[in-house]
Amino acid sequence: MLDNAVGGWRGMIDSGAPAAVFVVAYMVTSQQLRPALIAALAAGGVIALVRIVRREPMQQVAAGFFGVAISALVATRTGRAENFFLIGILINVGYMLAYAISCLVRWPLLGLVIGYLRGDATGWRDDPRLYRAYATASWVWVAMFGVRLAIQLPLYFAGAVGLLGAAKLALGWPLFLLAAYLSYQIIHPVLRQVQAQGEALTAAPGVEPDPA
Repeated sequence: MLDNAVGGWRGMIDSGAPAAVFVVAYMVTSQQLRPALIAALAAGGVIALVRIVRREPMQQVAAGFFGVAISALVATRTGRAENFFLIGILINVGYMLAYAISCLVRWPLLGLVIGYLRGDATGWRDDPRLYRAYATASWVWVAMFGVRLAIQLPLYFAGAVGLLGAAKLALGWPLFLLAAYLSYQIIHPVLRQVQAQGEALTAAPGVEPDPA
């Protein structure tokens, strides 16, 4: 399911390629902003075109290209290359706050999302085991976004464009997949336990007593 959501390894590479091209072009052109932005947009366009020709899914590529276009617009308007990464940084701030606040008000975000997908949007709150699992896993995501910000913000304020690009790649999909794996390890065993208990309770009334 996770592989489908992110588009597999191809989707990960495609979504990160424009940012990598931007950094390389920025360095190669002696820190010229305009050619680097053109190169990043061109990379996104080529990836989208290849997907269209091969009739492959476009969700991740379209979202990635839109993000690159907005980032390029912000960098162009401000004239600062580091602002190419500003939108991504703000998105991380937003997600970190959303997860943290949801935990603090005792409505962990992962519980709401997974509960909805399982057809039990809020019932999980009545089970302490599920609540603890969802809350713990949600804090994992708070930590993940916090790590990104702790590394990227100093680089952003220092205007270290090359290091920002490297950090974006290193802290992007690898850290996302790590958080997803840890969340799975926290939540899945509890879900199996709750499901097994529910099946046992459902089957119990139908058990016929042994003949005397």
